[in-house]
Amino acid sequence: MEKQVESIPLSGEKRYQAFERKRKYLGWGLLLLLFSSGILALSQGAFPVSFHDFLGNVVIWNIRLPRILSALLVGGILGVSGAVMQTVLRNPLASPFTLGISSGAAFGAAIAIVFLGSGQLQRTGITGVVIHHPYVVPLFAFIFSLMAVGMILTLVKLRNVTPTAMILAGVAMSSFFQASTMLIQLFSEDVKVAAVVFWTFGDVGRTNWIEIAILGIGFLMVFSLFLSMRWQFNAMLSGDETAKSLGIDPETLRLKSMILASLLTSLSVSFAGIIAFIGLIAPHLVRLLIGGDHRHLIPYSVLMGSLLLILSDTLGRTILSPTLIPVGIITSFVGVPMLLYLLIKGQRYV
Repeated sequence: MEKQVESIPLSGEKRYQAFERKRKYLGWGLLLLLFSSGILALSQGAFPVSFHDFLGNVVIWNIRLPRILSALLVGGILGVSGAVMQTVLRNPLASPFTLGISSGAAFGAAIAIVFLGSGQLQRTGITGVVIHHPYVVPLFAFIFSLMAVGMILTLVKLRNVTPTAMILAGVAMSSFFQASTMLIQLFSEDVKVAAVVFWTFGDVGRTNWIEIAILGIGFLMVFSLFLSMRWQFNAMLSGDETAKSLGIDPETLRLKSMILASLLTSLSVSFAGIIAFIGLIAPHLVRLLIGGDHRHLIPYSVLMGSLLLILSDTLGRTILSPTLIPVGIITSFVGVPMLLYLLIKGQRYV
């Protein structure tokens, strides 16, 4: 008679060690995938470049490398902002875009393009539209995206609304800005309408080295603050009462976190346009793999957001090469099925 071998359950300490190893492996895996996807993005495109031609290649240094660094920063910004917003608002569907930040930015860009002449027809090229005055459009986009955030945070301060009501206020602000943008387009010339639509697609290839430096400085500052607040975010997972018992003011933490995340997101949207789903999907993928401990969730959401955006941008540049599909369109197509999958299979995370 054969002996039956019973499986011995792991002790609590061993389970914890196994889980920590899983987290460590995920971190190294994301870094490896990010490095590999960056090399792939450098070598692929309308003009393939071999590894021997990397140094001194104009296409690499002036076009592709800034594009990849921009994707790294914008994806990381959206990923970490989404993770923090979902925690402090206690709403799994919260993201930088549910507060109307992107719609406010689109409205500001529309004003700059239509009334200040920042968009015009270009008879050569794929899109036929170019954006002129490179700092006017981002400036107006930044101002109006912050205006959307300011209105919502003012409502929170005056009326002390719940986190769910804050999301609903964001949806209302988004609808208002979308209607205002369409009203501007209704009475604008065809070329200016096309320029507004082109801007809203989202494109990490617009940024130059100065703008990348601005994004990098802003990201490092806010990311460092979020990382220093990781234990407070963990306390918020158990509810406001538990956080208060630990000496944390939930309302102050919520307001501070929303301001920081919104400022950071407004900066990225003003330079790269509207890029959907990264801030929503990236944190959920990390939670699905390793849980919601913010010691790991915050840095891993940065890596996951960067990875998703680089892969999406590379796909948009190569799938119909030499035609370039803006990354905002790719993330929308990819994000919808990913979100539906999380809703169906990962209900405890979404």
